Amino acid sequence: MKIYTKTGDKGLTSLAMGGRVAKSDARVELYGTCDELMSVLGLTNCSHEVLKKEIERIQNLLFELGSELAGFRKQDSDQIILQEDIEFLEQSIDRMQEKLPVLKTFILPGGARDAGYLHLARTVCRRLERGMVRHREEGGEIFDPSLIFINRLSDYLFVAARFSNLQAGIEDVKWYSRAKSDSRETS
Repeated sequence: MKIYTKTGDKGLTSLAMGGRVAKSDARVELYGTCDELMSVLGLTNCSHEVLKKEIERIQNLLFELGSELAGFRKQDSDQIILQEDIEFLEQSIDRMQEKLPVLKTFILPGGARDAGYLHLARTVCRRLERGMVRHREEGGEIFDPSLIFINRLSDYLFVAARFSNLQAGIEDVKWYSRAKSDSRETS
C-alpha cells in the first residue's frame, strides 16, 4: 500500500463515511486538532507507569473521537465517547489531586519535561474544545459526551502536569504579577 494517494492534491479530502470536503472544512480542522493533541501526548513519554498507561488510553480515545469528528458513526450507537470515559478522567484527577499540595497561586507551564508537554497538550485540548463549541454553534453535530470529555481532559492534563512535577521532585512554577508590587518574592 502506498502512503501517498494523490487524491488530496487539489485541496480535498474524504470524510470517514464518504463524501469529499475541502481540507479547510471545520470537520477537518477538528480532527486535525484532535490528531495534534494525540501527537503532543506522545511527546510526554511519562517516566511513571500510571500516567503512561492513562495517556495511552486517552490517546486511543482521542483516535476514536477523531474518527467521530470526521463523520464516522458506530452501528450500535451514535456516540463514541461514553460516560465511563468521562468518569475515568474524573477518577484519575481525584486520585492525583489527593497527592498534590493545595494550589494557592496561578502557575506557569513548566517544571519537569513531562509537565511541560502535558501543559502544551492542555492548550491544544482547549483549542479543540473551542473548535468543537464553534462547530456546534454553527449547526455542526457534536455529541455532548464528546464535548464533556474534552473539557474534562483539559482539567486532567493540568492536574497531570502538576503530578508530573511532584513525581519529579520539582515545584510548580509560580506566576508573579507585575501589577502587584508585593507579589514578587525576594531572596
